[in-house]
Amino acid sequence: MSDVDQLPFETAYAELQQIVTQLESGELPLDDSVSLYERGRVLSAHCQSLLDQAELRVTQLAADGRVEPL
Repeated sequence: MSDVDQLPFETAYAELQQIVTQLESGELPLDDSVSLYERGRVLSAHCQSLLDQAELRVTQLAADGRVEPL
């Protein structure tokens, strides 16, 4: 399990935004850019997973507001 797996959505997304900004600057050496890109891919997948889980919970809300068990 990577450290990314423990990050809340907001933290992971903020880090992902920072990575995108750094990569878009074009000022990093190639090795650093590749490392940041790899980290960004992991963060992106983690954020997507958290969003998917949240969407699933929302769609499982019962008419009376209870959350149905998964």
